Formats: sequence, C-alpha cells, structure tokens
Amino acid sequence: MLIKDLNDCSEFIAGDGSILKELLHTGKQDVEFRYSLAHAKVFKGKKTNPHILKTSEVYYIISGKGLMHIDNESDQVSAKQAIYIPPGSMQFIENIGDNDLEFLCIVDPAWKKEDEIIIDEARGRKQKV
Repeated sequence: MLIKDLNDCSEFIAGDGSILKELLHTGKQDVEFRYSLAHAKVFKGKKTNPHILKTSEVYYIISGKGLMHIDNESDQVSAKQAIYIPPGSMQFIENIGDNDLEFLCIVDPAWKKEDEIIIDEARGRKQKV
C-alpha cells in the first residue's frame, strides 16, 4: 500500500512559478503511474507564468479564488471546482482571493520537464524549462 503525506513531500518552485509538492510521480515510488499528482500553491496577489504542456492537465481547487486562463478564455475558479486543460494550451492562473490559492494538479501522461514550455512574457518568446 502506498500512502503519501503532503507534509512529507519536498517543496520547490516549479517552472511556472508556483510552489509545488509532488505527491505521486512515475519513477519516484516503487509503483508506476501513468499520471502525476502534485499540490500547488500560488500566494495572494501572484500568478503563475504562462506555460504550455504537451499533455492534458486537470486542476482541482482546494482553497482560495483564482482567475484561470486557458488560451483566449478566462474564468473565475474557487474551491471544489475542477478545470480541464487540453494538451498544447497556453495556461496560467492568478490568485485573486484574500488567501493562498491551493490546488491539485493531475497531468496525464505524467509530467516531464521536456513536455513543458514556459512563456517568457518579458522577452515575448517561449523557452523550455
């Protein structure tokens, strides 16, 4: 049986600028997964860097309020909502609430660094993470 506690996961800054803790990921446990599962946090008043994944992704909002951007669409999101992000879509999320925005990220197939492109807004170009 595999049980992961969020408190036991190492925290790091992801390529999109969110604070991330990987819960389940292929190659990091003795179990193989098709998908990866991570916990993300975006501080009050902050947003993630626009980025594109070659794979599909789902956000499940745990707490806070955000403004989700996928390609040319934007909509408010909040706790208990799931957002599907199609492969190849430009995406980012803004924290528009009064507290940290926390959400789960499910990437299928499992996230790989080479499958993500971060948009460098300052320079107007795409770059691999």
